[in-house]
Amino acid sequence: MESQERLNLKDKKRIVIKIGSSSLTHAGTGELNLMKIEKLIRILSDLRGQGKDVVLVSSGAIAAGRQALGHHKRPDSLAEKQAFAAVGQARLMMVYQKLCAEYNQTAAQVLLTKDTMVNDASRYNAQNTFEELLNLGAIPIVNENDTVSTSEIPYVDSFGDNDRLSAIVAALIGADLLILLSDIDGLYTDDPRQNPGAEFISLVPEITKELLSMGKGTSGSDVGTGGMSAKLAAARIATDSGADMVIANGDHVEAVLDIIAGAKMGTLFLAHPNLDFDLMHYLNNEY
Repeated sequence: MESQERLNLKDKKRIVIKIGSSSLTHAGTGELNLMKIEKLIRILSDLRGQGKDVVLVSSGAIAAGRQALGHHKRPDSLAEKQAFAAVGQARLMMVYQKLCAEYNQTAAQVLLTKDTMVNDASRYNAQNTFEELLNLGAIPIVNENDTVSTSEIPYVDSFGDNDRLSAIVAALIGADLLILLSDIDGLYTDDPRQNPGAEFISLVPEITKELLSMGKGTSGSDVGTGGMSAKLAAARIATDSGADMVIANGDHVEAVLDIIAGAKMGTLFLAHPNLDFDLMHYLNNEY
């Protein structure tokens, strides 16, 4: 069964890829890993060449701001995070636009807040913007607008993290595949960093209460924020909306192509469209 489900990923037409800060930066310094970002853009360009719609949800604005301002310590205050995000988002998009241009692609920045999604009119406008950008052949690059709502901590006006944000974007645009590139290989029965006996889970046909209890609210990186509980919350949104989801290790961004080719990589969560799916239910933190 799993082999066929993996092979079905080849036929996905609209793909959202989320990459976390820890996958975009050097572990030792927290500075942007330009070689990895270049590889990622090459992969996205190749997927566009295959006729697929691609949306990238990218963390890294605060990390890029730290780099630009020479601040090596992770910021503590909300004001610091917002200031670093203001500097870093511009720096990050400059990098993405330059690299996209090298591969004859056009990057488009989309910054979202929870208020944008909760309001019916602005959510509709955001949906139309995504559709038009994809029709024009652009690659939307999405992040939360951290200068006004910081995703590093769970404020009520925040999505909470980019794992949930990517799932919400996938639901909004009707994506059929969501790939979360993280600092872990996939879903385990326990945190493998703490428990060597933790078992890897390759396929999740349905998200159960028992499965949700396996999630941990921590992240293994000092630049990322989304732990496994956030990824499971994202999986609920994505699979209920009709998208398959894969959690995979972002150390090697080439994993994206392997996943879409049907390789047994990461944890695959199967879509089970919910006829009663209501995005507002999730936006109101009812995970």
